[in-house]
Parts: sequence; C-alpha cells; structure tokens
Amino acid sequence: MTDCDVLVVGAGHAGAEAALAAARLGCATALLTQDPAAAARMSCNPSIGGVAKGQMVRELDALGGDMGLCADMSALHYRALNGGKGAAVRSPRVQCDRRIYAESMQSRLRSQERLILIQGEAVDLRVEKGGLFAVSTRDGRRLRCRCAVLCAGTFLDGRIHMGLKSLPGGRIGEPAAQGLSESLRALGLKVRRFKTGTPPRLRGGSIDFSKLELQPPDPSPKPLSLRSPAPTLTGLPCWIGCTNEETHAVIRANLHRGALYGGSIRAPGPRYCPSVEDKVVKFPQRPRHQVFLEPESRENDEIYPGGLSTSLPEEAQLEFLRTISGLGAVEIVSPGYSIEYDYCPSTQLRGTYEARAVEGLFLAGQINGTTGYEEAAAQGLLAGINAAHKVLGREPFILGREEAYLGVMTDDLVCQDAEEPYRMFTARAEHRLELRSDNADLRLLEKGFRLGLVGQALYGRFLRYRETVSSLLVGASPTEPGEMPPWSLEEAREQASIQRGYEGYIRRDRRAMTETAAMRSCPIPEDFRYEDVPLLSEARQKLSRLRPRDLAQASRIPGVTPADARLLSVWLRRMSGPAVRSAA
Repeated sequence: MTDCDVLVVGAGHAGAEAALAAARLGCATALLTQDPAAAARMSCNPSIGGVAKGQMVRELDALGGDMGLCADMSALHYRALNGGKGAAVRSPRVQCDRRIYAESMQSRLRSQERLILIQGEAVDLRVEKGGLFAVSTRDGRRLRCRCAVLCAGTFLDGRIHMGLKSLPGGRIGEPAAQGLSESLRALGLKVRRFKTGTPPRLRGGSIDFSKLELQPPDPSPKPLSLRSPAPTLTGLPCWIGCTNEETHAVIRANLHRGALYGGSIRAPGPRYCPSVEDKVVKFPQRPRHQVFLEPESRENDEIYPGGLSTSLPEEAQLEFLRTISGLGAVEIVSPGYSIEYDYCPSTQLRGTYEARAVEGLFLAGQINGTTGYEEAAAQGLLAGINAAHKVLGREPFILGREEAYLGVMTDDLVCQDAEEPYRMFTARAEHRLELRSDNADLRLLEKGFRLGLVGQALYGRFLRYRETVSSLLVGASPTEPGEMPPWSLEEAREQASIQRGYEGYIRRDRRAMTETAAMRSCPIPEDFRYEDVPLLSEARQKLSRLRPRDLAQASRIPGVTPADARLLSVWLRRMSGPAVRSAA
C-alpha cells in the first residue's frame, strides 16, 4: 500500500498540471499512469494556443502552470491569430514538436520534489463514510490517499473506430481503462459517452508543397511563457490547402464504410471540430473546406492535416486525400480514427472540481466532457490546487468569470449540462475586453505568487513592470526598469496604450461587474430548499440538482429566468442577517 496526500490518476495534460501543482504546494503527491513514457502525449494536433485557448495558456502560465513553458521548449512555428484585430481577440498559438513537448513535461514531472510516478491502471475507487480514501489498481495494489484527481482523458472504456472495425483503446496503441466507469456509477455519479477523432498523418516527402498556400511563422514571435527566453530557432512553415468536389464525392461514396455514418458510433462529438464526413454531409452547399498542413517535428517529415479528422477505412482516406491539390501522390504514415469514451457530466462538480457525490474526489480534463489540451491543463491546475488546499486546510481557489477565461470555463462547466464536448471561445466570456492574452500577468500573477506557485525572482521583476505601467497610465515619467525579461519598458508602453484604447469600454464593463459582484455577495446555502420558494419556474429542479454557490451563478443556469433570480434574492434576504441584506 502506498500512502500520499494527493493521488492523480492519468498523466495527460490535466494530470501533469494537477500533479505538479499539488506537489509544489507541499503535498506528498503520486501520479498513477499506465505508461509514464506516454505522459503529456499530444494525441491530436501538436499545437498549443489559438483563439481563446491562447489566453487560457497565458493565464495558466501566470498561475504557475507549465504548459506554455513546454510549448516554448518544443516550438516549431509561432503565430499570433487575429493580429489585425483588437487586442481582446488576439491569441498566441504555437505548433510544437510532439516528442520534445512530451519529454519536456515528463522531465519536469520526474524532477519535481514530493512527486512520484507510479505505473499501473486504476480500476476502483474506495470510499469510507462518503469520502474517498484509496484507489485500487488492476494488479491488486491499494493506493491510499487523502484526495484524488481523476484525469482519465479518452481512456474510460475507450473504443477506437476505423472504418467498420473497432477495438478497445484509450488512443491508438494504448489500452483503454476498464472498470473505473462502473466504480464511478456505483458511487452515484452519472456517466455518459462522447466521441472525438483525429486525422491521418502524412509523409511530408510525398507532398508537393508548391501547390499549397505557404503560411510562414511570425518573424518576431513572443514566447507563450513568462519564464521562456525569446525564441532563437528559425520557425518552420505551415501550408493551407482545400478539399474540392472530387474529394467530397469520394467521401460520400464511402460513408457507409465509416463508423460515423455506418452506425458504429452513436455518441455526440465536438460540433466546432467536426470530422470531414460531417462537413461534407451537413454542409453540402460548401464546394470546399480548408486543410491546414502542419509539421509535427524537426526530426521527421510527418505532417498533420488539420481539418481532415475521419473514421473512414484507410484505403478510403488515401483515396480522398489524393484528390486534394498537392497531395496527388501522398502517403499515409498512420490513418485517422475516431474514439468513443465515457465522461461524467460536469454539473456534478463543485467550483473546485470536487465531485459533490464523493468528498475528496476531483475530476479534471476530458472526463468532465471538455475537449482541448488547454481546457484540460487549466482544469488540472485548478483541481490540483484545490485538492492540495483541501488536504492542507486552506480556502478553496475559485476564479470568477470577470477574472479569467479559467473562471469562465469553471462556471460554465458547473452550471451547464453540455450536449457536446465543451470548448472555449472568446464569445463565452462577457468580460473579454479585460480578459486579454496581453494582460494575463497583470490579472493573475499576483494570485500565482500568493498561492506559492510563482517564484520570488519572477514576481519581483513583475512588480517593477506593473509599477511602470501604472506610471505611464497617469502620465508620470517611468523609472527605467532595466533588463527584466519578459517585461521591458517597450512592453510596458504597449500595455499602457492598449489599456488607454479600451478605457471607455472597460469602464462600462466594470459597472456590469459591480452588479455581478453584488449578486455574488448573496451566497446560497448548500442545503437551501428550492421547493419552499413559491412561483419558481420549472428551473426549480435544475437549481436543486446543480446547487449554485450564489445568486450570480444561479442566474446563469440555462432556464433560470430573471423573475426566478428576483424571487431567490427576496428569499435569501429574508434568511440572512442585516449585513447580507444590504449587500444583496
């Protein structure tokens, strides 16, 4: 039997961040994984960032997470998306070397104090008096812990589909995790199924890139992480191609041979990242769809064709690929496939990522019905922090929607029962004018330092930068900050200029924040009896099930009307003392 404070199950992007955070906060931490050499593996496109996702990575970095740092260590191609638009929607993105990214994160896991890696498969959760106390493995071990963070990715009863063939697997070449879903059901958690997929990988030497549109990297890129030096390696190019009517005809002719339209797959998938079969069937009026051809390494010539996720048979994949300009003689290194997997609807969680049904059990990543490396890593960091805080007797760490995209995601997950895998977009954030990638440090680095996840040296340089920005905003002559990468006087001037440009909009936005803060100051007791409130709409059942923490969160639950919120406000004021009445 192995004893630890925090046991993290699964070493994907969520598990890696959760384990590092818990260990750095002082907890004896164990990371249980079927294969330590597969930790932080990039199952789909080896890229980090993108629209809204880039903001999340910058926030993760400001709080002490490692995703941005490992992306910089493995960077092949930097690109700032929406560079010609306003600062609020500009998003950094990095194409990474798949192998180097995983090795960078694995190195950080192995060298972290108070963290051990254990090889094995979790099959059962052991609970006593309503609280988790141990995890059993397939080989008969019992790992005792005070809290556990379950980060199972697509491995829970995962099933891979390629054509009409299917086999158990968490991803290609790796076994599924079987048994844990039944354990979760036995503990009272609901379990459903989603699906996702990945494109084939192509041999670069078989592609005629002269027939494709060149997409060069940014000439003067900024790193994702505050802890990374300026990039020095020359970036590799990417390319853009398009499907055509011939491509679509081949796909339509083979639909019956694929898992998606052949009947093998029944679970819903991500609407905003559909398979190429879905694109052809659901958008018949579109004569073409873009294909993004991106390198996966400097050491080999494997190419990732973004936009061509598929579960058709390999021979059909090759046939439709060769109809695309530049790919007439293309060779497949590995075929695309789809995968179905179990997940637990995230409305069963508290804002700390702890399951309501089982004290001490935290869930993070795709097990919560989300999709994306960035979303998984962010949940892992927050769940790891809160698991450690529970062990150490500290207050929960929950970010508000007005503070970070991480807060928007958390609030969405606990309030909304998603019908498809959840993905972050800028449109989800009502305060996105302030939640920019350029000011993630100003918003969150102080919190990262107070948590104990950001070091004193970085924090000291940050304080000088923040003081310089403040001086510029009031028209004072700033003290020359000297050499303090990543913050320089030029960076401070750019930040001050952005803030001045948004000043009027942000002032209006902050009035809305004040109203939300007043609603947040009206907490709802965990045992509040919604059935006692007369005239509530049919939202009563949702409120009873989701148990919002305050009036602001209750008002965001789909189906809760403004009239419902006013009724709740009246009842909560009646229950509270004078101080809370005045705040409400």
